[in-house]
Amino acid sequence: MSSSINLTLKIWRQPHSDALGSLETYTLDHISTDMSFLEMLDVLNEKLTKEGKDPVAFDHDCREGICGMCGAIVDGVAHGPEKEVTLCQLHMRHFKSGDTLVIEPFRSRAFPIKKDLLIDRSALDRIIQSGGYVSVNTGGTPDGNSIPIPAKQAELAMDAAACIGCGACVASCPNGAAMLFTSAKISQLALLPQGQVEGKERALAMVAQMDSEGFGNCTNARECEAVCPKGISIRNIARLNREYLTAVLSEG
Repeated sequence: MSSSINLTLKIWRQPHSDALGSLETYTLDHISTDMSFLEMLDVLNEKLTKEGKDPVAFDHDCREGICGMCGAIVDGVAHGPEKEVTLCQLHMRHFKSGDTLVIEPFRSRAFPIKKDLLIDRSALDRIIQSGGYVSVNTGGTPDGNSIPIPAKQAELAMDAAACIGCGACVASCPNGAAMLFTSAKISQLALLPQGQVEGKERALAMVAQMDSEGFGNCTNARECEAVCPKGISIRNIARLNREYLTAVLSEG
């Protein structure tokens, strides 16, 4: 049987990217512990709308931990206190009645705030567009399936491909680095024969784009790995470094 809790929310409100923002306080009563975090925000927005106030802007789509669009900092942790879940998969049963929750957007120089909790993640899209794909002719599905790939390599590639590009790694990194994201996108292709043909060009292009977007440098703080909702390993960063160094040396 579900129970209900009362909450105090301190939410970042910012009308647009050029405006100054601040935390505003709201109270919610009788929130079902069966609700997801985003459903709780829906209840808040219904309340604000009825009061004639501007609802809180936040990003979402699938609400199933697939699309990577949702995300916010809850009490200083990207996606909230639970391990390997997105904000939309976080449920209110993990909080206690009387809790005060501080909710802020993902913060990074490369993620400008558009409004409230809504940020612009297009920098990550541009990193992928710079080289995170296979453009050479690899044949059809039967041809791809005929290439023997060791099970361990295939599993590592699939693990890297699990990255949904939510940006939690960037928001949690003390340097605002996008190395975990970029390394996952490079690794998922570098581990497979079809992706190795363009491996050097891909590493050079994606790292160059990452740097141009204003992301910081990786210092192995491991905050990225700790908050990743898909459990992406920082071992991928080591693979990115090897791919990049090999590409640079081959050019020289």
